[in-house]
Amino acid sequence: MIFYEVSLEVDPSVAAELEKYMRHQHIPAILRTGCFRHIHFDRASSTRFRTCYEAESAADLERYLRDHAPALRLEFQGEFPDQVTVTRDTWVQQESWDAG
Repeated sequence: MIFYEVSLEVDPSVAAELEKYMRHQHIPAILRTGCFRHIHFDRASSTRFRTCYEAESAADLERYLRDHAPALRLEFQGEFPDQVTVTRDTWVQQESWDAG
């Protein structure tokens, strides 16, 4: 399992607008690419968010980064040109535990 995590530090003046955009436009568009099997969106504070994308394989993530990410990032930049700091990380699951 591959996890692609995008963290956002947002200017307070656009935080509500960004959250709405992520939930109703950006994340659904990414899910429609078919590259990820699960996506979740989290908030740590009123100006700090993250999105975690779960891919079956490195090939699925590579396909997303090659075929879809450039246009989606450009669209995001058009909506929030200077108000968001973005960091991206890729995580490879090593092991998983369940409670029951």
